[in-house]
Amino acid sequence: MESVRAVLVDIDGVLTVSWRPLPGAVEALREIRGAGLAVLLVTNTTSRTRASIAGTLADAGFPVSAEDILTAPAATAAHLAEHCPGARCALLNSGDIAEDLDGVTVVDAADSGAADSGTVPDVVLVGGAGPEFGYAALDRVFGHLQRGALLVAMHRNLYWRTAEGLRLDSGAFLAGLEQAARVEAEITGKPARAFFEAALARLDVGAGEAVMVGDDVESDVLAAQRAGVTGVLVRTGKFQPEVLRAADGTPDHVIDSFADLPALLRGAARR
Repeated sequence: MESVRAVLVDIDGVLTVSWRPLPGAVEALREIRGAGLAVLLVTNTTSRTRASIAGTLADAGFPVSAEDILTAPAATAAHLAEHCPGARCALLNSGDIAEDLDGVTVVDAADSGAADSGTVPDVVLVGGAGPEFGYAALDRVFGHLQRGALLVAMHRNLYWRTAEGLRLDSGAFLAGLEQAARVEAEITGKPARAFFEAALARLDVGAGEAVMVGDDVESDVLAAQRAGVTGVLVRTGKFQPEVLRAADGTPDHVIDSFADLPALLRGAARR
């Protein structure tokens, strides 16, 4: 912790819930930036673009811009460009993320009702869950997988926290598609190691020089630790004590909220 130069921060459940700032989060992020630490917000949010997220956070007082955000859709676009150039994709996602899927060719979208011109896609691309995840859409992409399409998912999140409580996410549907089609999804957002490596490369820091702050013990914290990054779990958002007790590992640090992070970093610096 004494060598920390950069802070990776999840957004939903850490800085905000239902896009409303959590107590002390704005002030804590300002303090961290004021201390000269690099900051990158790393999120599996698939309902908004980086620009939209940045605008909402800036309006709430957070000192961020679109360049300070790495989303799962943006990471997915980079992954497809490298590993599946020119692939035709069936997109199953809730929200408009076209801007962050730059260069991705979508030939079948969940809200279109049917594949365009009968085109069989090369890739089934799964984002975040919402009303679009109905039987017809799931059955259609299941058919694509049976015909040989690859399965790429932006994340495996089972649920997320809103002001009304926990909401089901696409990880539950993804598990069913994998079982039914007998395939395994390639994950491009958290907890994929490549996602954290991309974040570190963006900030030009080593894994030992960064901390990751999240509310998901598996996808945020333990995944970051497996990539060599110090993991900090917050007791906000989707945090549940029983999930922490059942986790496959132990976070490096557990704090009550993001508001407590500056004190944690200062204490480590003093030691």
